[in-house]
Amino acid sequence: MIAIDTNLLVYAHREDTDFHDRAFRVLKELAESGSSWAIPWPCLHEFLAITTHPRIFNPPSPLSIAIKAMEVWLAVPSCVMLAEGPGYFEVLSNLMNRSKIAGPKVHDARVAALCLHHGVRELWTADRDFSRFADLRTTNPL
Repeated sequence: MIAIDTNLLVYAHREDTDFHDRAFRVLKELAESGSSWAIPWPCLHEFLAITTHPRIFNPPSPLSIAIKAMEVWLAVPSCVMLAEGPGYFEVLSNLMNRSKIAGPKVHDARVAALCLHHGVRELWTADRDFSRFADLRTTNPL
């Protein structure tokens, strides 16, 4: 299963980003493929925080529009939402200890741990910071 990181969701949503067309096409192809794909819940939270932030986008996405985008993704039958569950903390703590994670990189570790915990084979992201997690294969589809 492939998981999608925040940056691809933001690019697919915001038409004013440089990678909008490609990210939108990648997500559309994935959603229409019929194969299961995933979004970690923390990525949706971060998507809301970024797209509605007035210092990041001018104008920011109205909350109602950002939520509508999320509803579209969540309505795709092949979309699986990744959440913490039994055994997750062990994966997270091992990952953070091996990767020497602290501070703001804890969010990335959380996303990586969710992917590993749920057996995701690949995380699609434009964020090179995920390369620090050797157990998780990453691809930049853009």
